[in-house]
Amino acid sequence: MDSLLEKGNINDIPFKIYCGLVFPQMLNTQKNMPLPEELERAGRLREVLTALYEVNKRFPVIVEGKKDAIALKQLGLEGDIIILHSGKNLYDFCEDIMERFSRVVILLDWDTKGENLYKAIGKNLLGHWEEFSVFRDLIKILCQKDIKDVEGIPKLLLRLEGNEYSR
Repeated sequence: MDSLLEKGNINDIPFKIYCGLVFPQMLNTQKNMPLPEELERAGRLREVLTALYEVNKRFPVIVEGKKDAIALKQLGLEGDIIILHSGKNLYDFCEDIMERFSRVVILLDWDTKGENLYKAIGKNLLGHWEEFSVFRDLIKILCQKDIKDVEGIPKLLLRLEGNEYSR
């Protein structure tokens, strides 16, 4: 029995141990029935997106590409969404942003390319974005390793909430 406890399953049934007692985990047999932890994660992600919605009424959100902008519109953002790859070099893009806006939200993907762009833009827009960095940080945490880009957020929310059939 001890070796089975170490493996995390008894008779191939996953389990968790609470207060020294073994409880089998409920298997999610219905594809559209979300697990409680998925619903909680989706709820927290929606809270962050609601706060972002409020900030976006006054300040623009900078994203990497057109698909990211479309995803944010699908999520309900109504304010300015600025696409980074708009034909300007990075320096000119940042100069233009600083002339037009006092503050911005930088919401770039969290893959390797996005991280590099985030650092570069952050340096060029110093003093214009830092107070809103929490949005990207929280979204990154809540998306975990499921997705690494802004465009995937709507689909992830659907899956976490049980509104999508593919798992």
